[in-house]
Amino acid sequence: MKDSWRTAWQGQDIAVFRNEAEIDRLHAIEIERVVLVHRGVGNTPGDLLLAVVELPQEFLFFPADTGFAGRVNFERQAFWAERACVYWVTEARAPLPIRLRRGRGFLGLAGPVFARLPRAELAGVIERWPLQGPQTWEQRKWRRIERNRPFAPPEDEQLRA
Repeated sequence: MKDSWRTAWQGQDIAVFRNEAEIDRLHAIEIERVVLVHRGVGNTPGDLLLAVVELPQEFLFFPADTGFAGRVNFERQAFWAERACVYWVTEARAPLPIRLRRGRGFLGLAGPVFARLPRAELAGVIERWPLQGPQTWEQRKWRRIERNRPFAPPEDEQLRA
């Protein structure tokens, strides 16, 4: 049987549940950066594949089925806008170590599972990713609209990390 994952805000904490049992919790105020990894251009919530949460001592990986990139991100837009810590990268430009990559599972593609990893193990990898941001989903949407208008600024003037 496949595990059921979800994340939820509980006060200023984000709780992680597997099969409705709480297995982890993090204090949202400790989050230094959130990197949303998406497929394609990342225009729809269904394009979000993975959220990588950077804490002072470690990284947390939240696959799409945990709801972090969706529910947690969308429920507190004001929190994320104030923190200015949400960045974006396309899956094609964000290589992961082999054990965290999507691979063939028993019934098709299997993605990475929720994990806590030491900062030293992944900091160098993630620093090479060409991040866009900081920008919330709403800010990203409005930038996309502005770019599609006539006489929009060139691509090289877009916000980059």
